[in-house]
Amino acid sequence: MFRTQAPGRDGATPAMDRRTVTKSAALAGALLLASAGGGGGIARAQDRRAAAGDVVVRLPAPTGPHRTGVTTLYLVDRSRRDPWDRAIPVREVMVTVFYPARAVGGHRLAPWMTADAAASYQETAPAIHPELPRTGVRWAATMTHSYADAPARPVRRPVLLYSPGGGDPRTLGTGIAEELAGRGYVVVTIDHPGDASEVDFPDKANHRNKVRDTVLRGDPRTDPDLFRTVIATRIADTRFVLDQLAVLASGGNPDACGRALPEGLGRALDMRRVGVYGHSAGGTTAAQALYEDRRIRAAVTMEGFLDHPPQTPGTEGELFPVARYGVDRPLLLLGTDGFSEKRQLERSWSAMLAHGKGHTGRRQLADARHWVFTDHAATVPQLQAAGLMTAAGRDKLVGTVAPATSVPWVRHCLLSFFTRHLPSH
Repeated sequence: MFRTQAPGRDGATPAMDRRTVTKSAALAGALLLASAGGGGGIARAQDRRAAAGDVVVRLPAPTGPHRTGVTTLYLVDRSRRDPWDRAIPVREVMVTVFYPARAVGGHRLAPWMTADAAASYQETAPAIHPELPRTGVRWAATMTHSYADAPARPVRRPVLLYSPGGGDPRTLGTGIAEELAGRGYVVVTIDHPGDASEVDFPDKANHRNKVRDTVLRGDPRTDPDLFRTVIATRIADTRFVLDQLAVLASGGNPDACGRALPEGLGRALDMRRVGVYGHSAGGTTAAQALYEDRRIRAAVTMEGFLDHPPQTPGTEGELFPVARYGVDRPLLLLGTDGFSEKRQLERSWSAMLAHGKGHTGRRQLADARHWVFTDHAATVPQLQAAGLMTAAGRDKLVGTVAPATSVPWVRHCLLSFFTRHLPSH
């Protein structure tokens, strides 16, 4: 689901004493910061970063046996022009790779967002989600639980690709990615430039700024042709990333800047075991990519439509081929009971489930809403507890379900599915 709107009221409560705000946020995040992964040290580091007094939200710690490393790749597809800006002669994609680390000594924890991305997110996030606060949050101070460029365990691991929701950056999938990496997977989160709220590139280029903002205005599902471009571009991005990961696995360096990559990273990729998961538009992408690309062996869609919007109001939109014909590989549909467009979603999901042979399953989370499948599940309740969001704003984004319930539930669904179909051992 996309919501790229003009700025509106954020529903934030009047300003309060900043020490009270920070304390409330810390309490709200306490249950999420399990000791796994060294949460206590991370919490102290983030408290030190909150020097200005603004809230620093915290990501839930991964629970797996492996410490995780993280790196970024700048990938350039010279066979495609950018679909959103014709002045850009190539298609550029930024990805983050999370992986089981061999050692983490001498490597620092990576930030959730780069400083430039966080500065942009401060402006774009409340425009996309008016429920989020416009001030009072230090997005750049939040840390991940992964160590930048740490050497990878040189053991072949299944590879999972993540496509975020429309207008969302790949960073909003960090919590799930870290959990899966800590359980033995290599997880690659993808930004789709021009679609994502912001994408921070290594450098400014002649054809764009260093940080590229979204071009989307309004909901692409109200524009059938635009929606087709969104999904087609995302699928092409996903398949291109798979191509570049194959280069990496074979000993090459696909980074367009030629940046040195973490030791052992290429040897950690098993391109014979590939899965894809995604949220909303990313969920549509994951399911249809599974249908189109035989390299993908399993996929999860988290509330992604499997049909096109109707060309004429009052009619039914065309089903994507994945829903029209079904698949011969595993596909999991994850939903919530509170999705505002659940009725519209039901048509294409029912068509998907009508195909026999048991390849498609479905699960649903109660008391939850659409963005519970993102890092908002953990961060939004912290913002509400800090007085920076209303209860109504929280409910609109993630529902009333507690993070202590929703975060483990979503993680378990993904982990159990991929463990069954793409075991990491």
